[in-house]
Amino acid sequence: MLQLNRIFKVFNEGTPDEKLALNNIDLQMAKGEFVTVIGSNGAGKSTLMNLISGRLIPDAGEVIIDGQNMTTVPEHVRSRVIGRVFQDPMAGTAPEMTIEENLAIAYTRTKRKGLYFGVTGKRRAFFKETLETLHLNLENRINTKVGMLSGGERQALSLLMATFTEPKILLLDEHTAALDPARAELITNLTRQIVEQYKLTTLMVTHNMQQAVDLGDSLIMMDKGQIIFDAKGKDKSSLTVEKLLEEFQRIRGEQMTNDRAVLI
Repeated sequence: MLQLNRIFKVFNEGTPDEKLALNNIDLQMAKGEFVTVIGSNGAGKSTLMNLISGRLIPDAGEVIIDGQNMTTVPEHVRSRVIGRVFQDPMAGTAPEMTIEENLAIAYTRTKRKGLYFGVTGKRRAFFKETLETLHLNLENRINTKVGMLSGGERQALSLLMATFTEPKILLLDEHTAALDPARAELITNLTRQIVEQYKLTTLMVTHNMQQAVDLGDSLIMMDKGQIIFDAKGKDKSSLTVEKLLEEFQRIRGEQMTNDRAVLI
């Protein structure tokens, strides 16, 4: 479903601030595979997500989605097949619009251009039925402006909006990092439930190593723009945070920097 072939990305090329953000990245994800991504700050995780979504274009290499070369396809076109949830609960929704209106916009993302995003009775019933799966009583607050919701409620809505049209790729960009532990656990459980329900091909960036170990089929570790470790199947299921830290030290010959990447 997703192929990244020999991806390179350089920022500020030819200047004293030049940085090789992604260095010869190869990644293949099967349909329905759930991959978690960890790494220190500056490892290239966000750049990777932005290249897949179309926000950035690689300097070299190819981005293939479901057999189609999407390397230079702009972000607004890719959004028809890619759902994304950001770290900031304020992102990804329109705060001055109601829950229902936000869902209507998300619903028409995959429809033909120019299709009115209004709400019919049938569509409203579908929205309420879908909101019920969150168990947050949002189906009874469908005319509430999204800006009035709590951070956890808003992130749950963002997750629903990104997935209920069943995108080919789901990108989760540290989507629980800004939440308190209880709400982060709620969103984590919703993520597991929705990904399994729709069998979504999912790439999740996280600084929380325990979360990366607990979720998904595969795990990759990034450092200095490279994928330095990749665990699948039994190797993934047997991982612990301690083993990940040991792997980083074995590969790099140094301890992982003591930042949010080692949160457990």
